[in-house]
Amino acid sequence: MNTAVRRRAYAGPPLFSIGLRPFFLLACAWPAATVPLWVMAWLGVEPFAGAMSRDWHVHEMLFGYLAGVAAGFLLTAVPNWTGRLPVIGLPLAGLVALWAAGRVAMVLAPAAPWATVVDTAFLIVFAGVIWREVLSGRNWRNLPVGVLVSLLALANVGFHLRAAAPELSLVAERLALGVAAVLIALIGGRVTPSFTRNWLIKRGATALPAPASRFDAAVIAVTAVAVAAWAIAPDGRPTGGILLLAGGANLARLARWRGFACGAEPLVWILHVGYAWLGLALLGLGAAAVAPDQVARSAGIHALTVGAIGVMTLAMMTRATRGHTGRSLETGPWTLTLYALANLAAVVRVAAALAPQQQPLLLGLSSIAWSAAFALFLLVYGPMLIGPRAVPAGAPPLGTPRRAA
Repeated sequence: MNTAVRRRAYAGPPLFSIGLRPFFLLACAWPAATVPLWVMAWLGVEPFAGAMSRDWHVHEMLFGYLAGVAAGFLLTAVPNWTGRLPVIGLPLAGLVALWAAGRVAMVLAPAAPWATVVDTAFLIVFAGVIWREVLSGRNWRNLPVGVLVSLLALANVGFHLRAAAPELSLVAERLALGVAAVLIALIGGRVTPSFTRNWLIKRGATALPAPASRFDAAVIAVTAVAVAAWAIAPDGRPTGGILLLAGGANLARLARWRGFACGAEPLVWILHVGYAWLGLALLGLGAAAVAPDQVARSAGIHALTVGAIGVMTLAMMTRATRGHTGRSLETGPWTLTLYALANLAAVVRVAAALAPQQQPLLLGLSSIAWSAAFALFLLVYGPMLIGPRAVPAGAPPLGTPRRAA
């Protein structure tokens, strides 16, 4: 029974009929609810003051939100890459419960040993699932995906060692950010030009995105080396130089994909915007390493987190949700608004890092825009994720953009 037939044969709740449904829903609800609370705690607003630390905020954005979205995407895409049966029904519900248990543990007792065990379990189990699928399907092209998910799981373990080994924990934090950057370069670098090409062909265009080549492989390799250097030694000119090279290379790669020709379709151009944030983030981190007195490292970090991760994940989730719930691949004003809010949140958060005297105001504005973007996603796309497919016909599978509209 192939992937599409297995999904059509599933007779349980729609929410657990495909990996993206529960994970996208819960992963987006989490930052929408918690980021404003963390900002109020950071600003000293009672009764939130001291309730949520900076470490908790970082952890939940990387190993809560990002891990949840990655799970939703990969559990949907990997079966299409490998030709194996998807994880649906009770096994999927079990993975979701494991992710949710980690969030509860990190709220109740983030420093407790039992919370460490509960929280780290999800990514370890999820990495095992990905390795099983890639190896059983002999899908060697996606071995890097298994490596990256495993590194994210390892980084989460390292993050929990903050009390015993604070320096190692900081390396783990940067490693997780580096994994996110490489995932965007790897997977975003596949789907963005492919979706763009398909959209342009449907409109009769002859000038198309450049096909994948050794240049793309070189950019991904440089990005991986750059973030690895940054994870281990974030300061100094050598690290800054390779980060600047990686940032410029990713922007040059993006320029080959003809994003400027897709202004009429937000579902396409938002992917280009998300990828642009990756290049800008790497440039920002590089500039901070080369000239730390002039450029705050926080600017590059938040260009990566709020910008590249936030915008690219929302871009992928809106498109994938529509396609895999039987909706047309077209946007309305509310989707366009959430794209605008996500980018506004990123711009303002980077500005807050560069203008410390205005930081409280800018942090507040950024958190409002961020939460509003995710709240809109839940309002517009939540019913699609929870409810049945709009049409019985199969949508183009996630992870195979060459067949997508």
